[in-house]
Amino acid sequence: MAKKSGGKSKPAAISHADQPPAQNSSTKPAGYSRGLLIGTFLVLLAVVAGGWYLFRGNPKPIPAASPSIAPAHYVGGKSCVGCHAEQTKAWTGSDHDLAMQVADSKSVLGNFDNASFSYAGVTSRFFKRDGKYFVRTDGPDGALADFEIKYTFGVRPLQQYLIEMPGGRLQAFGIAWDARERTRGGQRWYHLYPKDALKAGDAMHWTGVNQNWNFMCSECHSTALEKKYDAKQEVFHTTWKELNVSCEACHGPASNHLTWAQHAPAERDATRDKGLMNPLNERRSVNWIPSSGETAPQRRPELSATPQAFREQDTCSRCHGRASRISDDYVHGQPPLDTHIPALIVEGLYWNDGQQRDEVFTTGSFAQSKMHAKGVTCSNCHEPHSLKLRAPGNAVCTQCHAAEKFDASAHTHHAAATPAAACTACHMPTTTYMGVDPRHDHSMRIPRPDVSEKFGIAAQPNACNGCHDKKTAAWAAAAIREWTDKTLPGFQPFAMTFHRAALGEPGVTPDLQALASDNAQAGIVRASAIERLALRLNPSVVDTMLRGLNDGDAQVRLASVNALANLPPEERRRYLARMLGDPVRAVRTAAARALAGPAENGLTVVERSVFEPALKEYVATLEYNADRPESQMGLGNLLAARGDYAQAEKHFRQALKIDRGFIEGYVNLADLIRARAGGEAAAEQVLRDGLRQLPKNAPMATGAPLHYALGLNLVRQKRTAEAIKALAEAARSEPNNPRYAYVYGIALHSSGDVRRGLAVLEGALTRRSNDVDVLMALAQFSAQAGRQDEALRYVGRLQKIDPQNPQYRQLATQIIGRQAAPQ
Repeated sequence: MAKKSGGKSKPAAISHADQPPAQNSSTKPAGYSRGLLIGTFLVLLAVVAGGWYLFRGNPKPIPAASPSIAPAHYVGGKSCVGCHAEQTKAWTGSDHDLAMQVADSKSVLGNFDNASFSYAGVTSRFFKRDGKYFVRTDGPDGALADFEIKYTFGVRPLQQYLIEMPGGRLQAFGIAWDARERTRGGQRWYHLYPKDALKAGDAMHWTGVNQNWNFMCSECHSTALEKKYDAKQEVFHTTWKELNVSCEACHGPASNHLTWAQHAPAERDATRDKGLMNPLNERRSVNWIPSSGETAPQRRPELSATPQAFREQDTCSRCHGRASRISDDYVHGQPPLDTHIPALIVEGLYWNDGQQRDEVFTTGSFAQSKMHAKGVTCSNCHEPHSLKLRAPGNAVCTQCHAAEKFDASAHTHHAAATPAAACTACHMPTTTYMGVDPRHDHSMRIPRPDVSEKFGIAAQPNACNGCHDKKTAAWAAAAIREWTDKTLPGFQPFAMTFHRAALGEPGVTPDLQALASDNAQAGIVRASAIERLALRLNPSVVDTMLRGLNDGDAQVRLASVNALANLPPEERRRYLARMLGDPVRAVRTAAARALAGPAENGLTVVERSVFEPALKEYVATLEYNADRPESQMGLGNLLAARGDYAQAEKHFRQALKIDRGFIEGYVNLADLIRARAGGEAAAEQVLRDGLRQLPKNAPMATGAPLHYALGLNLVRQKRTAEAIKALAEAARSEPNNPRYAYVYGIALHSSGDVRRGLAVLEGALTRRSNDVDVLMALAQFSAQAGRQDEALRYVGRLQKIDPQNPQYRQLATQIIGRQAAPQ
């Protein structure tokens, strides 16, 4: 994360969010909402995320091929047709087949007969010339120009178009074709961001960095794609083996399989998976016994928690999950976290109960499901070549779940054969992305309107009120209670805990620890619990995270490393040095990042011999994504932590060159300059430059980190009135951020405006009732004002949050002493 500008004299610490946001990984590209990319102070991994939460057991690299076996190389899908005609027929015309195509009369679906579409004051015109497809629209300088459509992207329910720009860039045009039938509102042009009024220079504009195909979309629409960004020349040399998603995208390079197939049957080696890199055969000899009565479906044989058991899931997850890619050297069958960092269940991406919120795709949700825990895989429900369901409607579920019980009105409580009686209506509700694309949540959960009743539908939606949107959550919860007297908590028990953590409720830490240590929970859930514990470090929590370092799930180990990186340098070195040898790249590079700087000074000779190559790997992951501002910031933070401030500044400035609206870059650059010879005045100029770059239509919260950092800067310059104005703007722009309100209230109180300072702090407490900083300030200020009883009430709330904290006991004793002292 970008370091907040504060009173310390050292430059920005190592970023924990230095990887770029998760790429769009589906059969249809999409940009990310402004609120996630530039409206928050923290850069999310993608974490974005979705991703690979499915890996179980101690990850071990697949043994290298025997010297007698040549390294596999790609041979092309056409080589597979002769033996696999049935699979080829199913694949032809699928979303994988049509994922990306050269723009021509066969592939283009949109109306290019001089059709026009107006958006943000610009009228774009779609036309054909000399058999090619063009759009006249605003370019990177804002001026109208003609741009050729080079490729189509996706096919249903919408189609986007890629435009070639200088530097090897392909950019996804923001106006898409709605490919649905006209009767469903389709056959029209529409903009993917209708409310944002995007202009040239904005990262979300079609010419901007966040609509760049090479980074955002390319890997999952082509086979064996390599991004190949040249940071020195600032150009891409992106290559692929096949334009679409072909056989080897999933099975791996097939040259050895082809050699195997060309041998006579008697000469074929039966011990080496037919020469396939990724045979995807773990479902072979697996049978499901359908449910009967109260007995759930049974897998035979039972699931074994080995990497091979989840190979299919790992393969699909690479693209059907939200994650940040850190390398091109993907090896089929190897741990996914060697090349990708998946997103966790974090605010903005998921709801607190794990339901999809932003565009997280599929596997992050599916990993939370009971189906996944029992061994169901993608291909149990989807034919892997056509991608179609194996049976229509509820029949895909009644493959295992007895129709007489589950596909009956007594179970669905809705009229038979209606949309409301579909299994997916209650257990896989949809969220619409990209304007026209409803996608099912794959966590397959029991609807919980009772949770919505407690926290509000706006904070926690549920499937019932998704349809019955005029009714209350209380109504829906009461309806379910009328249907059954059973308690139906569902398979995902963490909703209440994550909600309480989001609200900062007292006593939630032990529950998060229990969740993090519960091996019955999916890796994504345990890792997400650890992520929430990162700001609640105490000796007991540290013990929980130390156990997480030994976990068989790489995602849990990664979360534990990232959390322990918040400890002081000596403790970091003590706990994390051994993680430099982790077999999974994402884990060992995170350990290297955490140890770089002051913590590395205490490494032993042996530890340093492992640290240096791990750090080199970490730098390579950042350089791989050097086309992204987040990675440039990560390089800058790393160099600053190691004392190379001049080179750090170059990377911070490169981040701002890539995206002039990159808020965190301005904050980190200002903090670095402040710590060097430039001083506060130069840092102030950087922050004001950042504020000038804010789009006029940007959400208020977008600029809050800059206003906050500027306020602290002005406080240090003793320009109190100006500082209070900037801090007030930060608090106003992002009212739900208690830190902004806390600092604003402190500044008012310190300036002598005691009444307003207390009012601001009390207002913050109404929004975040358990914020310890706000409670502490109110306790101290109330005591100073002679309001001892009120001060003790605040201290009592602090002690309820953390009964063992000696600081709170000491404060209570001091206040009581003031009460007893003669006036």
